[in-house]
Amino acid sequence: MSSAERPIRILITEDQAVVRAGLVAIFEQLPDIEVVGQAENGIEALRLFKELQPQVVLLDLVMPEMDGLATIPKLLEINPNARILIVTGFGEADNVYEAIRLGACGILVKDSTYEQLLTAIRDVAAGKDFIPASIAVRMVREHSFAQKSQEPTPSVDHQLTQRELETLRYIAQGLTNLEVAEKMVVHERTVAKYVSNVLQKLRLENRTQAALYALRNGISALGDKDSE
Repeated sequence: MSSAERPIRILITEDQAVVRAGLVAIFEQLPDIEVVGQAENGIEALRLFKELQPQVVLLDLVMPEMDGLATIPKLLEINPNARILIVTGFGEADNVYEAIRLGACGILVKDSTYEQLLTAIRDVAAGKDFIPASIAVRMVREHSFAQKSQEPTPSVDHQLTQRELETLRYIAQGLTNLEVAEKMVVHERTVAKYVSNVLQKLRLENRTQAALYALRNGISALGDKDSE
């Protein structure tokens, strides 16, 4: 089996044995996902992460001894490129936002569909961020992003061109670069440049932060506006 065909190696960190067993049962049926370890708290997850070097860590937020929020930065200390997917039964915006701020690559609630779970794992393993629109909207509505932000909000209209604003709106809607390119009738490379400009101008680190920023400022519903 070539490196491109090797299964995604995941570490499940979840304090409930029944949930862990259910996830393992799902992944055992899939040729492209392999469970290499199971942990019931953050302390055990750190040990197994260092030992097994999985590609993706499925991490619960609420666990005994060391919870998910405390575990995220410690995983990133071991490997700054760690891909962490939060799987939580809580819809609290504060915890979800804090997980993203600390470095999680994706968020998935435990009542998500089978297809959403697999998509999230595959996206995160491929280097993408995964945050369902429903969760992002909830975070904005509960004012978590605004409360956590320590920097003043820059004037988007004065910083971004019309095309960059349009790109930001599509990012907030969860579209990929290819989908944005089709909407804007431009090449995908052009969209990648717009995305890079948006992140740089707004001092954001990734598409997830850009989506949250756009939602908080109402840009997801922004109409075309000439800022060129």
